[in-house]
Amino acid sequence: MFQQILDPAGNLFVSWLLALIPVIVLLVLLAVFRLSAWLSVLAGAIVTFLLAAAVWRMPVATGLRAYLYGAMTGIWSVDWITFWGVMLFNSLVLTGTFDQFRRWLTSLGTADVRVQTILFAWAFGALLEGLVGFGYPWAFVAPILIGLGIPDLDAIRVAAIANNAPVSYGALGVPIVALAAVTGLPLMSLSASVAHIVAVLALLPPWILIYLVSGRTGLRDGWPLAVVGSLAYIAGQYPVAVFLGPYLPDVTGSIVCFAALLVLLRFWRPKRVLGYGGQPIETSLAVAGSESHGLTRTQLFRAWLPFLILIAVVVLWTGPWSPLPRVVWFKFGVDAGSSIHAGAKVAAAFSFSPFVGGSAILASWLVITVLLGMKPAQYVEAFRRTWHQMWGAMLVGIFIFGLAFIFNFSGMAASLAEGFSKIGIAYIVVAPILGWIGVALSGSNTSTNAMFGFFQVTVGRLLGVPTLLLPSLNSVGAEVGKPVAPQTASVGVSTSRFVRNEGDVIRHNMGWTFVLLLYLVVIGVGFYLLAPGLMAAPGGR
Repeated sequence: MFQQILDPAGNLFVSWLLALIPVIVLLVLLAVFRLSAWLSVLAGAIVTFLLAAAVWRMPVATGLRAYLYGAMTGIWSVDWITFWGVMLFNSLVLTGTFDQFRRWLTSLGTADVRVQTILFAWAFGALLEGLVGFGYPWAFVAPILIGLGIPDLDAIRVAAIANNAPVSYGALGVPIVALAAVTGLPLMSLSASVAHIVAVLALLPPWILIYLVSGRTGLRDGWPLAVVGSLAYIAGQYPVAVFLGPYLPDVTGSIVCFAALLVLLRFWRPKRVLGYGGQPIETSLAVAGSESHGLTRTQLFRAWLPFLILIAVVVLWTGPWSPLPRVVWFKFGVDAGSSIHAGAKVAAAFSFSPFVGGSAILASWLVITVLLGMKPAQYVEAFRRTWHQMWGAMLVGIFIFGLAFIFNFSGMAASLAEGFSKIGIAYIVVAPILGWIGVALSGSNTSTNAMFGFFQVTVGRLLGVPTLLLPSLNSVGAEVGKPVAPQTASVGVSTSRFVRNEGDVIRHNMGWTFVLLLYLVVIGVGFYLLAPGLMAAPGGR
């Protein structure tokens, strides 16, 4: 069995710098040379493998097996979910179902910019993130906000900031699935620990959103929207994430948020109807701003049906009562002796479980498309669109997991963790910042969790902090960094005049991501000091 080496250079600081090289390579290729994500990750994987073999003395044959098992994990644990999630979204668009749902949602809003922002950017954006992710919430929400009178750049910023809280559970839970795959920690435990942090984080963004579109003037009598918007989303997201897993929290959070806002607006409206910037809107214009959705009850039921089916199938399929996720047909793996814990092993393994979350999404999609009466030509077009949109992202899933498995298996992650652990308990402040940096480089919460997840767990064990705390802060730190991720921005601006001018958008978003990152640091320290038990893995710290 291959034995990892903690300090291959004979100097821990030099070994730490060498272990940082794959991260630096990704940074340079993505941020400086603006290379495509899949090409950057492929190049990073090659560099990581060469370093692992030459410096950390990983056997080449064993390393190739570890890389293969990582790539297979990327395909089955991540790509299998994201592909069918985007297929579902494209199918809803092609059948007109998504447009009916959007029309119904638009009819709920008044002409008040604060109501529109919480409904469209916060609640509707969370639904889009839960189904698709990858910047699509920006691309769909920003044009709606621009049409309502918000300037282009500000509308994109609102859509981006609103997209923060749902990201860890985006694309039907893929980031948390990825985190569990590379760390070996229980999926349900990670889903719950991230939910604890997100529940606190989600209290703030609605207040920021209302301030961004209407200033202090809008907050004075619009604060009930922020209170209901945040608490309702948390009420729908938190229990699902804790008790049912990572696949549906964004979907249920957005639906509960819609329902709560609808009830609120039936019994309460802001005293003043405000437009962008907090400017009052005349009563006649406010009335004219309301539009009927024009849908029959049958059409409205049809618009809601896909989401109801998705929730029902996924809950029955993946819930803790279901035996399906525990079915394993075969498993391959290689072990290495840990360089940090004597006698412990670090495994690189692939388990083929045929009934994973992606299979549940596939089953949901089949049921939904049959009930919607989808035509053969629409099936072909849905596949064509999905493949065109997702082939690059799916290659990233393959290469980043191969890279992560080599990074962990070779001992590079252990060397990096040993170096960072010298910071001491103050590292809790650094953990979410690394998540922020990771997503700013890769554009993907999933890739960030794959790259840094195991390393964060290792640092936590060296420092003796609760096992789930640092990887959870890594994932939520990546949420906060999404508004400045070039890969996300390139998709998010695709429906605006800022195509190929993502830099303007990123600079406009930057300041508020720092505010949220500081808030997250405070949350992380708070959990460590006040509620460490919530971040403990089953059976111990």
